[in-house]
Parts: sequence; C-alpha cells; structure tokens
Amino acid sequence: MNPVAPRSRASLVALALVCAAALLALLAGPAIAKKPSKPVKGPAGAKFYTPPKHYPSKHGSLIWQRKATGITPLPGAKNKLVLYTTRTLGGGKVVASGIVSVPKGKAPKGGWPVISYAHGTTGVADVCAPTRAPAGSPQEPYVTYVNPQLQDWIDAGYAVVRTDFAGLGTPGPHGYLVGIDEGHAVLDIVTAARTLNRDLGKKFLIAGHSQGGHAALFAAAEAAKYGKGLKLRGTVAYAPASHIAEQESLLPALTSPSGLTALATLIVSGASTVSDQIQPSQVLSDQVLQFYPQVDETCLPQLSASDSLGGIPPSQLERPGADLTALRDVLQDQNPAIVTKAPILLAQGLADTTVFPFLTNSLNDELVAKGNQVDYQTYPDVDHSQVVAAAEDQAMAFFEQRLPSGK
Repeated sequence: MNPVAPRSRASLVALALVCAAALLALLAGPAIAKKPSKPVKGPAGAKFYTPPKHYPSKHGSLIWQRKATGITPLPGAKNKLVLYTTRTLGGGKVVASGIVSVPKGKAPKGGWPVISYAHGTTGVADVCAPTRAPAGSPQEPYVTYVNPQLQDWIDAGYAVVRTDFAGLGTPGPHGYLVGIDEGHAVLDIVTAARTLNRDLGKKFLIAGHSQGGHAALFAAAEAAKYGKGLKLRGTVAYAPASHIAEQESLLPALTSPSGLTALATLIVSGASTVSDQIQPSQVLSDQVLQFYPQVDETCLPQLSASDSLGGIPPSQLERPGADLTALRDVLQDQNPAIVTKAPILLAQGLADTTVFPFLTNSLNDELVAKGNQVDYQTYPDVDHSQVVAAAEDQAMAFFEQRLPSGK
C-alpha cells in the first residue's frame, strides 16, 4: 500500500475537523432548544400576594401563579391567579396581582387575542383587590357587575386579563388615579400572562371602566414605549375619570353629604404616593381625618356609607387654609388627555352622577385635538354602573374590527 501524499493527509485532517464541528453542533442543539421552565406555583391564601425576598427586576415578569378561586374566575375559561412585576411613576420596582382567563380549546393561529381589562374603584385597602374579595362581601357587586361583558369576551374567543393594580392587595400603597402606575400594571399583566400561557398572542386590546377607564387611557399612551413586544390594537374607556384637578375646585358647591367625599378622600390618598409634599393630615379637614384610618382598612361601599365619609359633604373635605398647590399639580398631571396611535372608543352614560358627562365631553374634545382617533358614544338614561353593559354592542364591534377573535 502506498503511503498517503502530504496534500491528501491535509485534506483528511480538514475533513475530520469539519465532522467534529458538525458533531458538536448536533450535541449542542437540544440545549439551545430547551423548553421554557414551568411557571412557579405560588402559596395558598394571602401569602400569595407577598413576593419572595428576591424576585425579577424586569417589569412584566411572572413571579408565580396558582388556580384562581373566589368571585373573579370566568366560566368556560382556564383561570389563573398571578403575581407579577410592574413599575411605578418614579420607576420603582413593585408587584401587582391579577387574574388571567383563557378560553378553553385550541388557540387560533397567532395565539389568543388578549383584552386587558382595568376595574373600577373598589378602594385602596388590600382587602379591596378584586381577586381577594370574598363572595358575599360588600365590595363583591363593585367587581362582578361587569362579569356578563367579560363572559361575552371569553365566549367570543378573547383571553381576558385583569390587574388588581399595584399596591391593591400587594405590599405598598396603591396609587389611586395615578395614571402611570395603573397604566403600567394594565400592560405588564399582558406580558406576564404570555409567560404563563404560550398560546396568548402579542396583539391585544385595552378596556376599563371609571378608575379603570382612566388607567386604560394611560396604558394606551404607554403601550408603544413601555409594552415592548406587544401590539396594541385599540382601547375602550367607559366613563373614565378625568379633569380631577378641575373637580377639586367644585367641592365648595357640593354642600350635601355624598359618597363623592369618599372618592375625593381616596384621590388625596393616591396623590400622596406621588409627592411627599402632599400630607393628608395637612390637606383634609378634622371631620374627614377622623375616618381616614378606614381608608386602609375597608372598601368603597363602607367608606361611602352615611356613618363614614359618605356622611360628610364634599364642601367640608379640605382643611381651611391648607396649601393645596402640590396636590393640584399632581392632580393636573393625572388628566388622561393622552396620545395613542391605536383608536379609542369612549363611552359615557348621560345619567352618570359619578363621572359627569360634561367632563367626558371635554376629554373627548382634548383627545381629538391631540390627533387621536376617537369614536365617542353616549347613552341616554344610563348611569355610571350601567355604561359597560349599555356599550357592549359597540365594544364588541370595535374589538372584532380592530383585533378579530378568530372564532
């Protein structure tokens, strides 16, 4: 046998190296394609709402999950309670809880389209978080009144995610009507839900009522730069809170006891989370301060009662001679006259005595003046709590036009 020529030996060495590289790539393949880790199961009871000492800093990260119980699960869906990360106005890392409801069955091509729904006012105490509200509690009707509409969305083939908002049920204060705080929570639960369930798509819609309508608009404004990877297709805001600073100037004219005093007190509480210059003890009257500890203990139905803040006229909310400059500055910043590229459906009941129609009329004018695409719908003889049901046909048509469900 003739010995191998030098050039032939070089060719064989090169071939061996190529084969070795191919073998290494083949062996490394499964590690690259490793499946995502299974979401962590959270503890039972109220411990679920307190995060572990070390949790992810990236907003929209899922911390843990468990099967949802109580008054918030929706029939015909797989319902999971979640704890996830979000960011406050100042950029602080906080956690929020919420519920993820996904239709049963096979997801359509591109994944289940998502609606992130923001709830109306329940209070600021931890017990007021919708996912923590027990059946039969005074706050139950303040949560479940929209269930028929949420059920319609599930039945139509949309996944529905609902945040409790940061600090509502979870550690830290709740920034009531602080738009950035609430808007971030609305967006981050979509990101967290997509980690929980890989069948959820990137395209989503936002909807919210009252406090949640305010949150929905701020979320829409933040979606492009904050909700990276998500694609907002439209926003529905039902009777959103607006012109809060202007409403403060109307308080002296409201001389009859009213539940509006409870809402105004919650607004002061929320504003105090933004600025140290806002101290409720220096803003609120002695008459209101005697009930102020209840704000952190109970929910809006009890606070609005005649034996609590609801027994005080709004005209007596503020402390005589108080410097309200810092409060008014913060409230001015919370007006949801935002800018978003996605269309807006704005719905308002004309018999609403909580969010007055003239306020939403002004908000519509502001949104249009800023270049937003707004469809403004009003409903005669419809009050504050009825507007979500009254607007259901328009909302469903808006959803299907902007993001078809696939069903």
